Amino acid sequence: MIESMFHLHLPLLEKILRPVIVYLFLIGFLRLFGKRELAQLNPFDLVVLLSLSNTVQNAMIGDDNSVSGGIIGALSLLTINWLLSRLLFNMPKLNQAFEGSSSVLIRHGIVDWEEAKREALTEIELRSVLHKQGFDDFSEVEKCVLEPNGNFYLEGIKSMSDDAQRAELRKAIEELHLEVRQMRIELASRGALPI
Repeated sequence: MIESMFHLHLPLLEKILRPVIVYLFLIGFLRLFGKRELAQLNPFDLVVLLSLSNTVQNAMIGDDNSVSGGIIGALSLLTINWLLSRLLFNMPKLNQAFEGSSSVLIRHGIVDWEEAKREALTEIELRSVLHKQGFDDFSEVEKCVLEPNGNFYLEGIKSMSDDAQRAELRKAIEELHLEVRQMRIELASRGALPI
């Protein structure tokens, strides 16, 4: 029993290369098919991503379902991911070319429908993104960006914060207080009001 759990049915080099090759192709395909696949905006995209892992499973492990084969495959995936991350970190230009660019979908409350169309985002999906971030309408959003990693960055149109409003009210009250004081002093100097 122990021997069948750890016996490799495929050569070690093949066990290492299979997951590395599949990993590199998946990264390339996800980059090719766009940021939307990473954003998981709707059930269809989620089903594709979940099915993708099952689809490539046999290509990564072959006919080997031993514990050793699984460990080698996992180690290969983690190693190629670590190496690629380090390579891209040390080469920012390559990283930018590999990741792609951000897509600005909303600027100053106005939706760029052409950019949304390029990213295959419907109005309903875009509104859903806004609602998740606490916005009710496009006009409330200063900027909405779909990042290369599939995340949305939203920035609201700046309104006065509570602290700024309080400070402004406090200043207005102080000015009124000074005016009332000045008026009382003037009235008192005329003898119309005791100080």
